[in-house]
Amino acid sequence: MIIVGAKGFAKEVLEICHELGKTDNLVFYDDISTDLPEQLFGQFTILRNEKQVKEHFQTYGSSFILGLGNPILRKKMADIFESWGGALTSAISPKAHIGSFGVHLGQGATILANASITTDVKTGKGLLMYPNAVITHGCVLGDYVELSPGATLLGNCIVGSYSHLGANGTVLPNISIGENCVIGAGAVVTKSISHKQVVKGIPAK
Repeated sequence: MIIVGAKGFAKEVLEICHELGKTDNLVFYDDISTDLPEQLFGQFTILRNEKQVKEHFQTYGSSFILGLGNPILRKKMADIFESWGGALTSAISPKAHIGSFGVHLGQGATILANASITTDVKTGKGLLMYPNAVITHGCVLGDYVELSPGATLLGNCIVGSYSHLGANGTVLPNISIGENCVIGAGAVVTKSISHKQVVKGIPAK
């Protein structure tokens, strides 16, 4: 398994892998940072280039997990690793709550401890949920949506691809959020918003 990234959020993904007992042959990937050791925590090798990634895939299998935030960056790195033969893989903490009825998660979801998805929820590829983020009944999300800690989507919301809900932001029921939107931390969204909007405040404007 390769965790794409080797800094802050990638280390949180490592914790999920540890919880799941999947740290054998686990490595990280970072081709940018110059301040990293050869191994994280003295045991997990950091790959640095395409050749090393492909060799790892051939030896240990093609699974990779996105260990970085930012919807656009996650999409970019997923595309690169898939072009190298990788298979985008979900990482869901056993301490997260995933409802038993009508929940359909897209490929490559990353869901941290204490996040919650209730029931009848559909998400696209590459969902990212931080601790205490909540998606309630009837919500539909596009690809690479990111929910920061404490962010909440109430019933029957629609969220477009590549949108990001900031920490403790709330979207009220039956609201639609367009693609490539940013909802500020602590915002309360009371009206639907179109594509490529940045809103903040209570109510969000």
